Amino acid sequence: MVVAFVGLACLSVNGQAAYTPFSSFGIGDYYGNSLVHNQGMGGVGISNPQTWYLNNQNPALLVFNTLTSFSAGYLVDSRTIRNSSANEKNTNGNINYLVLGLPIKRGKWTTSIGMNPYTNVNYKLTYTQEIENSVNTVDVTETGAGGINQLSWSHGVAITRNISVGLKANYYFSSIDRHFVNQLSQSASTLIIPSIHTRQHFSDFNLTGGLSIRKDSLFKKNYRFNFGVVYDFKTNIKTKYYEAVERNGTTIDTLANNEIRQTTLPQTIAAGLSFGRPEYWTLGTDFTFLDYSQFRDINGSNSGTTQGWKWAVGAEVTPDPLSVSSYLKRMTYRTGVSLEKYPYLINGNTLQDMSVNFGFSMPVSRVSNLDFAVKYGQRGDIKTNTVSEKYFKVSLGITFNDQWFIKRRFD
Repeated sequence: MVVAFVGLACLSVNGQAAYTPFSSFGIGDYYGNSLVHNQGMGGVGISNPQTWYLNNQNPALLVFNTLTSFSAGYLVDSRTIRNSSANEKNTNGNINYLVLGLPIKRGKWTTSIGMNPYTNVNYKLTYTQEIENSVNTVDVTETGAGGINQLSWSHGVAITRNISVGLKANYYFSSIDRHFVNQLSQSASTLIIPSIHTRQHFSDFNLTGGLSIRKDSLFKKNYRFNFGVVYDFKTNIKTKYYEAVERNGTTIDTLANNEIRQTTLPQTIAAGLSFGRPEYWTLGTDFTFLDYSQFRDINGSNSGTTQGWKWAVGAEVTPDPLSVSSYLKRMTYRTGVSLEKYPYLINGNTLQDMSVNFGFSMPVSRVSNLDFAVKYGQRGDIKTNTVSEKYFKVSLGITFNDQWFIKRRFD
């Protein structure tokens, strides 16, 4: 989508994440499926299995979870947005995810159910347009709020000792509201302010497949090599579309009243490699390819979207998970970097995002953890995209592990 951001305006943040003008594209700003312990590694998690943490990125890795596990995450998001003449800072927080994992057959089949935001829309843009065949101009204000939520049911099944497969069924729901308001620039007192209000309500399913391959005991030592791949199928999401012309906040003409249309989400493929000593240290990298030339909005247009990608590298280390004398040695420390090219254009140029990440986990009780991650990055730059955004995200998570459904051996 080729666009030039002309102005910035202050916004009272009521959405699921902090205000960002980049959420005005397509169906909004994507959250991703990584949990807090993955976020500390730059989002790496497609190949690296975890025993004490659920994996929400590759369903095939669920087979490593042999205990009942519940994870919850909270995100605090702060952004500073600049263009050539203005800047503003805003902060917001929200629940990031809720996931419950249950082993059906230990080491063979594990299922999980979870809910998290899929996309976020939260923006306000102001700019001036000329009126054709007139010396007057119009001040235009565009606002958007809402996003899409995701409810998922995942299964991971071991095929052999070293190969497992997974399948995730995703249900997308919720709405995106947008307003377009026009006002004569030269009018000192405008009695009539026309506007257009649109709403897209999404409700439909799609599938995600996963594969995990590992090799244990490399070099005659307790090292493990892991390979993982995840494929999101292309899907058409049912979209109810509402559009109305309003005047001073009152509807005067309904152009579309919940018409059934569809939004096409393209296929996405991601792959990861990791290597390490289980429970002690892991090095990993993920690469995701997004073919958004296949994206179609409710009008059948791809809105100028193109291909995008994301690359991340991360590491984690636990000095001594069995240490009795030192709590710090039982903690897990993480770091990572990520680079992303978004599948749309701003001011005719590609939009890139670069970030650094840090995190750690604190063991609680016997097998549970408190998780913490920090992400600092920049998206876009003023010279090529007219707008730049620096962000600082703090993620807090908790993971409870327990053993349910234990069969009694004695009465």
